Amino acid sequence: MKKLILATTSFILDILPARWTIRSLFKLDQYLYYLQQQASLRYGDGVHPKHRLLNYHQFFCGRISADESVLDIGCGYGALANSIGKTGASVTGIDYNEKSLAKARETFSHPNVTFLFGDVLQTDFDDPFDVVVMSNVLEHIEHRPEFLRRVTQSVKPKRWLIRVPLFERDWRVPLKKELGVEYRLDPTHFIEYTQEIFAEEMAAANLEITHIEIRWGEIWSELRPK
Repeated sequence: MKKLILATTSFILDILPARWTIRSLFKLDQYLYYLQQQASLRYGDGVHPKHRLLNYHQFFCGRISADESVLDIGCGYGALANSIGKTGASVTGIDYNEKSLAKARETFSHPNVTFLFGDVLQTDFDDPFDVVVMSNVLEHIEHRPEFLRRVTQSVKPKRWLIRVPLFERDWRVPLKKELGVEYRLDPTHFIEYTQEIFAEEMAAANLEITHIEIRWGEIWSELRPK
């Protein structure tokens, strides 16, 4: 068996055309990543282990006070909103995916957390929010600076906390793009950021970066309206 594997590997790497080979392997890698994601959800009983392993909830929770009101845009199935609610803050999670919200309401029932169905730009809130949170959500929006400006005008936050995927997370990412192979972590992403593009977009949104760090191939940032 070992000899067969070695012979097959040699044929793939040494005989088949290099461009075809690497494109095919990258496509296989994409499919395997999808399977890993699904299996990880099952392993975590419906909650992805990345919430625990990356510990990014602490980044958000550590920057929010108990007396603050928080708007979690694109809250999904509510895991982060629930963690923030445990700090004592009042949290409103909003999403237009009814299936995700149903899961959020089924899984989490903290008294500090409310889940709403809808589009943040089409929803009338009774009061402004102290903090707006977007965790791996901004990259799914096409016109991002315009969106950020409109939300700031609507809910008048004192601060933003934003987490986005980094294009520069791995050398294979630009190579996939060069070869015309899907390079995004999710094909619904309109962008995956470089640090320079992130800074440019935040400036265009009239947001000042007051803290930024790179962890797990992502940008974690705190910002305030100018």
